[in-house]
Amino acid sequence: MKDKTIAILENRAGEQLADLVRKYGGTPFSAPALAEIPEIDPLLIAQMVKDWQANQPDFFIFQTGVGVKALFSTTDSLGISEQFLQILNAAVVAVRGTKPSAVLKSRNVRIDLPASDPYTTAEVLASLAPFDIAGKLVVVQRYGDTNWDLQRALQAKGARVVEITTYRWSLPENIKPMLDMMDALAENSIDMVCFTSASQVNNLFAVAQQLGRNEALQADLNRSMVASIGPVCTVALHKFGLKVDVEASPPKLGPFITAINSKFA
Repeated sequence: MKDKTIAILENRAGEQLADLVRKYGGTPFSAPALAEIPEIDPLLIAQMVKDWQANQPDFFIFQTGVGVKALFSTTDSLGISEQFLQILNAAVVAVRGTKPSAVLKSRNVRIDLPASDPYTTAEVLASLAPFDIAGKLVVVQRYGDTNWDLQRALQAKGARVVEITTYRWSLPENIKPMLDMMDALAENSIDMVCFTSASQVNNLFAVAQQLGRNEALQADLNRSMVASIGPVCTVALHKFGLKVDVEASPPKLGPFITAINSKFA
């Protein structure tokens, strides 16, 4: 990607991705399209833990490191972490990915069902496949949005699903970098746009819709090149009529940047 300009819509790992672009000789163009807003209700968490002491959940599914960290920070502040740990110890704990696993291990939580690489919803469901979850209480730590594929699959098997909300995804307060990226695309100044989540796609087009630039953005992106972190993100891009030139496999930053660099080789 030497001498290519690569637009990055990632927020949390944006600088990491930008460093990788620079490593391969490219120029990163930062346009964060997603913000993480803390959304955890201490009173609700306290009530949940109290309820779970009387009605022990059968399964817990943890999906993100930042969410698990926020959850334990809340139970610490409430002085109920020990009770929560006892509840976890009596349940089957499933984990999607290395980051939530690391946080749980730091609390000495036993992980029964670690999802296999590449840590998608499919692997989480595969780890649960040997279990009869009909009528079982399954607690899911939500990430920025409800994981509807996971929730529907669990409910289809008869599980009673309860979500723990820890944060939500939103538009960044400052959307000017997104507008600057749209202008740069219109001027053919960007060689590739990198999407690392479906929510980035939705947010970008939500902003374009407000400005009456939907069709122009679609045309400009299709004239440029589009990179997707993985299948879920690709589905969102196709929904807006975009071609996908690069899709990472597995859906991780390392393979993602390697696939992008190979496209320009």
